[in-house]
Amino acid sequence: MTASDRPVRPRHAASLVLVRRSARRLEVLMGRRPVKSRFAPDVYVFPGGRLDRADWATAAARPLDPASVRRSAAPPAMAEALAAAALRETAEETGLILPADHAALTLMARAITPTNSPIRFHARFFLADWDEAHGRHADSHELTDLAFRPLDEVAQLPLMDVTEAVLAGLAKLEQGRLEPFLFTYRRGRAHIRALD
Repeated sequence: MTASDRPVRPRHAASLVLVRRSARRLEVLMGRRPVKSRFAPDVYVFPGGRLDRADWATAAARPLDPASVRRSAAPPAMAEALAAAALRETAEETGLILPADHAALTLMARAITPTNSPIRFHARFFLADWDEAHGRHADSHELTDLAFRPLDEVAQLPLMDVTEAVLAGLAKLEQGRLEPFLFTYRRGRAHIRALD
């Protein structure tokens, strides 16, 4: 195997799955990635992005709960930096500011891009409640058509398979069950495994 045949090492990333209850149903904030994006163009996603060096220095009012740290498959300091990245990316992409209170976040999923992808991520998906957010959400150069959408309507949008899996997790949450999971690929097929 040559160096060019080896899979690209996944970069650490984080997304925020921001939910609100409206008329007794759950809605989630999603936006559409630009058509010219190098990774996942023209699909609807949750706000998020790569872990930056500055995320390591962000102080949290309260740390993540131990279960979220464990599920992150990262050392505690990195888990906190990933939570900070999810909050920072949400502010950058949507204009919504959430307090740096990592205890208000719950890690609901991890996902690792397939080994044959030229751009790979090891993403953590943090669940947060809309009640914690300040400001108004607005489109950005990274996400357009940004809106809170009912879960039953999101399935009609162009989505990545990992996004579909997170939305299925939200449907379970709507029924009162949080079932954190790891989303990976085996022999080219999506594979989901429970984290707890």
